[in-house]
Amino acid sequence: MRDESSSPEPSSEPSHDHAWPDRGRLSADVAVPYGEMIDLLRGFLDKVSGARPDPATLADLTHDLKAWSERLQACAVEERDQLFARLLDQPGRGQTMSPALVVEKQEVGDFRGHVTFGRYFLGVNGAVHGGTLPLMFDEVLGRAAGQPGLRLRTAYLKTDFRALTPLDTRLEVRGWLDRQEGRKYFVRGELRHGDVVCADAEGLFVALKPDQR
Repeated sequence: MRDESSSPEPSSEPSHDHAWPDRGRLSADVAVPYGEMIDLLRGFLDKVSGARPDPATLADLTHDLKAWSERLQACAVEERDQLFARLLDQPGRGQTMSPALVVEKQEVGDFRGHVTFGRYFLGVNGAVHGGTLPLMFDEVLGRAAGQPGLRLRTAYLKTDFRALTPLDTRLEVRGWLDRQEGRKYFVRGELRHGDVVCADAEGLFVALKPDQR
């Protein structure tokens, strides 16, 4: 994300090609089992957040996680070939960095879905950590602004917190395109718990030029 003080312009990235998404990757044979693994990982992180393990349990978990990390290291690939956060047909795009956003409707200029924040995203006193919401809105607003063949970068994103966001509760989320000015897409969004607006956001996304990555 960039500061809004001057006319935002997306910068070029390193020379390696990591254009996203790669449509050929969306129907990969491993997409569904990978999504199932990520779902279990989300549950594990929720349990880690809510647990106070004894020393023996910690030692066992540390040993097991080290072994799994070494096994995954042998499967390492380049950025453009990774599955994490690249599976558009999986909740949350198959990642654990932000909550699993479930898409209900996605059309050009209009995105609707729902999300449930688990224990991993706890701030304090049963409320979601505030820093999680801008991350979620970056996804929602980006999807609302996007359309086939269009590659966007976040230039500006502002989130207003209106009410406490509860854990373990289905929340409705929406994003919509407010207006477009050339390569600039101005987008808005909101997160609701019933009639209560937990947070809303506004953002500016800039379409990349053909020679930009």
